[in-house]
Amino acid sequence: MSFYSDFAFFLLLVVSIIPAAVLGLRGKRIARYGLIVSCIFLLLLFYRTPIEFGYFVLFLLLEVSLIFFFLKQRTVRKNTYVFWAFLFIALVPLISYKVFAVFDQNFFGFLGISYITFKVVQIVIEIQDGLIKEMTLFDCIYFLVFFPPFTSGPIDRSRRFIADTKKDLSKDEYVGLLSKGLPYLLLGAVYKIVLSGIFYTYFTPLMDVMHGFSGLTFPGILGALWSSYISAFAYGFYLFFDFAGYSLMAIGASYCFGIETPRNFNAPFISTDIKEFWNRWHMTLSYWLRDFVFTRVVMIATKKKWFKSRLTTACCGYIINMTVMGFWHGITFDFILYGIYHGILLSATDIYQKKSKFYKKHKNEKVYLICSWFITLNLVMLGFALFSGQLRLFV
Repeated sequence: MSFYSDFAFFLLLVVSIIPAAVLGLRGKRIARYGLIVSCIFLLLLFYRTPIEFGYFVLFLLLEVSLIFFFLKQRTVRKNTYVFWAFLFIALVPLISYKVFAVFDQNFFGFLGISYITFKVVQIVIEIQDGLIKEMTLFDCIYFLVFFPPFTSGPIDRSRRFIADTKKDLSKDEYVGLLSKGLPYLLLGAVYKIVLSGIFYTYFTPLMDVMHGFSGLTFPGILGALWSSYISAFAYGFYLFFDFAGYSLMAIGASYCFGIETPRNFNAPFISTDIKEFWNRWHMTLSYWLRDFVFTRVVMIATKKKWFKSRLTTACCGYIINMTVMGFWHGITFDFILYGIYHGILLSATDIYQKKSKFYKKHKNEKVYLICSWFITLNLVMLGFALFSGQLRLFV
């Protein structure tokens, strides 16, 4: 069974929401029921792929054990080397999966491994920072296996999630969540099933045209470039409606179970610069990388005095941060180049906005904002052309 695409999934989701709604409307906590339902959904997710299910169970045992061993160690003393060792162990399954995927091998791979790993890494880092001093086994497992965002995100934070599970919602508060969750489910389904399908029907024929391009004449090159340009837009909108649709449905289902999973997209294509785009596109991933990669790179670089300028330090942070994002998507040329590309764009934007007198003078003018939006949109779509591998057709 596939999440958010099979009719059987939606039918089971509706059935499972009914008892959750009864509990919520009676002012009862839903967490224990939510864990049971999550386990059922995950069993149905993996029942046709027992090897993946075995990897998932092994992964869960490893990561939960790791979290509690590190939590116990951290309460005794803070050791940087031990922290890095635990962090590396937490990442080993994901790294192994990504490396073997390059050779078309599904070693230690299962649906959701990337998102769960991000959750585990977040817990380990916040234990090291002293933000998490205690955690129950129930809270840890429920956070990791909660089914709505399991396969596609959004990436939640453990302290926020656990606070929701322990919150005593009144009837009116739960009705408020339910009244938001159900429309999110419906809107997400429209995004995923209808709108993403429309743009995909435009994207696929254009890719076929480009694959069929064999001449090197000037008109032929122009035609291929134009097809690539239009295809990049079609792919970008397809990717948005597909991914945003999944995210909206995950958020909607979470709300029905009393969990206010954070928003993942906020009209990204109206952004007027690349910084704004990453504050609107896949926001939970963007904020996660900002908090746990970019900020720490900048802190270390500042402490070690790697650069004289704060701006240079920030630019280094942007490039490392987005390169990590590229590697997270996969160890392939397209994904890594996509990450580096956005790291350079963020760096260039930061330099321009802090150094340019022209920007400071005109940044609030309507004509400037329209031009900035147009340039940003095209840069974003060029990035999607890199991400999807379209530009390799010309290499």
